[in-house]
Amino acid sequence: MNQDLQALIVEDDPQVSSFIADVLRTDGWNVREVNSAEQAFGTLSKGRWKIVFCDVVLGGEDGYAVLRHFTENLPEARFVLMTGHESAAGALDATATGAYDYLIKPLTIEDISSVAGSVREQNRLRLQNQKSKTVEASSGYLSDIPLIGRSPKFVECLKMVGRVAPTNLPVLITGESGTGKELVAQAVHQRSQRAGGSFVAVNCGAIPVELIESELFGHAKGSFTGADRERVGLWEEADGGTILLDEITETSPMFQVKLLRALQQSEIRRVGSNRTLKVDVRVIAATNRDIEEEMRQGRFRQDLMYRLNAVTIHIPPLRERTEDIPLLAEYFARRVRPLPAPPVTFSAAALSMLQKYNWSGNIRELENAVLHAASMSDNVIYPEHLPARVSNFNETSPASVEILPAAQRGAEWLPLADVEKSYVAQVLAHTGGNKQAAARLLRIDRKTLTRILKPNDS
Repeated sequence: MNQDLQALIVEDDPQVSSFIADVLRTDGWNVREVNSAEQAFGTLSKGRWKIVFCDVVLGGEDGYAVLRHFTENLPEARFVLMTGHESAAGALDATATGAYDYLIKPLTIEDISSVAGSVREQNRLRLQNQKSKTVEASSGYLSDIPLIGRSPKFVECLKMVGRVAPTNLPVLITGESGTGKELVAQAVHQRSQRAGGSFVAVNCGAIPVELIESELFGHAKGSFTGADRERVGLWEEADGGTILLDEITETSPMFQVKLLRALQQSEIRRVGSNRTLKVDVRVIAATNRDIEEEMRQGRFRQDLMYRLNAVTIHIPPLRERTEDIPLLAEYFARRVRPLPAPPVTFSAAALSMLQKYNWSGNIRELENAVLHAASMSDNVIYPEHLPARVSNFNETSPASVEILPAAQRGAEWLPLADVEKSYVAQVLAHTGGNKQAAARLLRIDRKTLTRILKPNDS
């Protein structure tokens, strides 16, 4: 048997096991199939497995128990967990516990060949370089964080979270407003070796420019008017833990210089003090802007960006993971009427409308809509219970939206500036007054949007 291409399948469904085995054998792997955790444990001394495909649900034992056993006794094996029952949050548990990958059934030939091909290439490079690496990872579940979904993009996002969490690397989280960047940051922290320390979230955009240094780094007594006592900053509060710098692109270039020094030296200096303090903090930054564009415009320092984004995790917008909307909607509906009250359910028409809507406000907007609908309904949510912006949503493109009322078309033609302003106002109404979301839909920056809406000087 080729020692470099040994694969083990741990699956109690013979059809699934046979399917995976056929794909692997076609790709040149030597395959053994077992149907229980006990049989899997018995194979440890009978083969040098390079890849293990294991189902999460295996009768009395589960795939996580098999994973832990193999991680301890055969760390060089790449372990792939498979499930047909869990959501994407399982990807975080799997990868943080040491799994190489996490696949949601039904599997495709491409799923199997892709992950097996990746392991095969890694083995080739490892042999070529004559060195190996083992990955230490934490374990546990995150039942208190609603990282809900099954869509491929969201699964990949959570795989990244699971892999980076056990490291001490700084992380940059990108994604539109309302996608759950702080929840993902919390997941990174809770999966890290710093989970016993503090998690401190700072909204940089909500702190005045002149106060942000004092808020983060603290200040000495008498350092400025009103500083009647020494103050410990949020950076020190996070010592031994994690700090989230949300809306990092809202900070000024002057403060970015000081932040860069804190990251490089792992030390800070309180405002008005000459003494430096060593602080052990893992930094996670987040932004809903295009950070590359911010650098091109000179609003964000390139050296700071490279210091912050050792790993970048992008959270997809809700419109790119529509298959997750029913799961999220049901989760929010259950929060309205917790057990033992009967759950609120959705009619097929209502779910269809939720999936067709564009959700410029993402999960935050979906939660708001579901809470509204649940409060309007008895036990079943119908289309008429949804907010008007959702139930009346037209899937046609913005260009097909009627800009002028019928009474004005063909009568007196309005100046272009007035038409432009009317159209922008309609888009702004659609986003519920969210200028950033409106600017994104119109593909203009926020300053241009503000200029268009500004009253005429005349």
